[in-house]
Amino acid sequence: AIAPDGKTAISASWDSTLKIWDLLTGKEVASFSGECAFNGCAFAPDGVTVVAGDSSGRVHFLRLEGVSGGG
Repeated sequence: AIAPDGKTAISASWDSTLKIWDLLTGKEVASFSGECAFNGCAFAPDGVTVVAGDSSGRVHFLRLEGVSGGG
């Protein structure tokens, strides 16, 4: 998923991680581990709240602050 500002992306993976990416540099800036594989994720319109669903049916909410390399 791409943040509304277009500078940050988040990826959900079957290896049970969510990764935050700086799209300007292409580098990973943060990683979060879960107990189950993540099926998907999305940014809220505020650009700092992320919602992610895992394979157990849980929904996770993360608030990203200070992880974007773009601003």
